[in-house]
Amino acid sequence: MFLKKEIINILNDNAGNDELFNLADKIRRENVGDEVYLRGLIEFSNICKCKCKYCGICADNKNIERYRISPEDIILNAKNAIDAGYKTIVLQSGEDNYFTVDIMYKIISEIKKFDTALTLSIGERPREDYEAFKEAGADRYLIRIETTDKELYAKMHPGMSFENRIRCLRDLKDLGYEVGTGCLVGLPGQRIESLADDILFFKEIGADMVGIGPFIPHPDTGLAEVKAGDFTLALKVMALARILLKDINIPATTAMETLHPNGRIIALQCGANVIMPNVTMADYGKKYEIYPNKARIIGISEKIAGIGRVVSKDYGYRKKGL
Repeated sequence: MFLKKEIINILNDNAGNDELFNLADKIRRENVGDEVYLRGLIEFSNICKCKCKYCGICADNKNIERYRISPEDIILNAKNAIDAGYKTIVLQSGEDNYFTVDIMYKIISEIKKFDTALTLSIGERPREDYEAFKEAGADRYLIRIETTDKELYAKMHPGMSFENRIRCLRDLKDLGYEVGTGCLVGLPGQRIESLADDILFFKEIGADMVGIGPFIPHPDTGLAEVKAGDFTLALKVMALARILLKDINIPATTAMETLHPNGRIIALQCGANVIMPNVTMADYGKKYEIYPNKARIIGISEKIAGIGRVVSKDYGYRKKGL
């Protein structure tokens, strides 16, 4: 619907924000309906080999208390969330080498014995790992590109390869996963032009879910003194993703709520249709700190009802061409 030049103009000009958000909400309603999918997020390890500069669980952070939930407790945690009504479980961790293909295969296959869809967010892996996880029953995989600006990507991800991240996304798509990706808005040195490229990339890659959130600096990273990303700009990127990709799933991210006290509900009114409550076992939930002061979810069903939406009772697969 938009050319890159038009996207840049929209992102640069706030005069048409209300019109943009209303259009995104209209397209959301027409293409995915009024249901909001709740996905139970289990953050099962904050051990990570990567050194991403914006991330509070990066390997360079020596001030964090590391943890790893046992496979048995991950499965139990998932069952408890499913028993509480969640139709999708999201397993998220740092890039923790302890969780080999065999261990993850067992976790996935056991959780899939329950009545649930399953999303993985465990980072870059060889194609054969992704193939094994799919065989075990995984339905979706989330791996954010964060930025399509190759120079900025290299600065933010020391020792990592932009090309390998793209390879991961293409392998996942080829293997039949529902693929989630997304970007951070407000990284130091990020240009409006690169945000436009991010949005067009989501369409080009055929993303099924796109998560967009403002950058929030963590005090124990090298970006501690950098200004946080702009809430409104992040909303605009999200709204444009909805307009261009129409029937994808878009979460109202925790980062939105962390910057704005009503951020998730606002996001739901600007194109989003997913919320991911953290259901990690109580002993661990506060230790998975990608950024500080993460917002918690309280009374979300009532808030969803308050804007005329309903909590979905199905598995939340992408509704192509509703």
